[in-house]
Amino acid sequence: MASRHIKKEVMAVLAAYPGAQADERLAPLWREEDLIHPLFSSLCSIDETLRWRGIDLFGRVVCRLAARNMEAARVVMRRLLWSLNDESGGIGWGAPEAMAAAMARSPALADEYLHMLVSYLKEDGDEPHQDGNFIELPLLQRGLLWGIGHAALVWRQRLLAMGVAEEIEKYLSSPDKIVVGLALWCMARLDIAAADSLEPLLDEQTAVPLFDDGEIRFVTVGELARRVTPPPATR
Repeated sequence: MASRHIKKEVMAVLAAYPGAQADERLAPLWREEDLIHPLFSSLCSIDETLRWRGIDLFGRVVCRLAARNMEAARVVMRRLLWSLNDESGGIGWGAPEAMAAAMARSPALADEYLHMLVSYLKEDGDEPHQDGNFIELPLLQRGLLWGIGHAALVWRQRLLAMGVAEEIEKYLSSPDKIVVGLALWCMARLDIAAADSLEPLLDEQTAVPLFDDGEIRFVTVGELARRVTPPPATR
């Protein structure tokens, strides 16, 4: 009954307030461990505003948890990783975004798990050097690319050192135009120059939802393409 009450309160607060304000209201009332279960539920919400506020709050809560009890935070991160595993029986909705939201705030979590987020960009390699866990579902690719772009605000150089520049551009050929737009958004944030001309994308009017600074806004694929450094001119 208590957990059901907490979930109801968390959802009500998320519906009323963005992440930072929701955190201010909930943190004095319950421990981080008490908030994890309802926040997992928020990741699957069909209400986009509530879902994104939940992702933001998830990152704040897990960061605080890591500072107080790192092993408990590891359990949460492993649960997110497991949800993306085929053997889990689930789909992993919101998992890449929630991982990124936590790692953008917690250097300790980034040290341990950032490479795992990057691995979902990479194709499976040959044994025994397999380091890829490529996500095939476009809806999950959207979340993964948002997570990479969000983490880039803090960990740009580390992400580049992990080889993301070689992986991101392949998403420009996706039939899912929102995936294309999010790949362009990542490239701009990572300051990755395009290898080929982006001219075919400049007039693409598909609207890409971006959650940034606590708000959802929509930007066209064409506008995102114009933010990316063009390929070097050839003579």
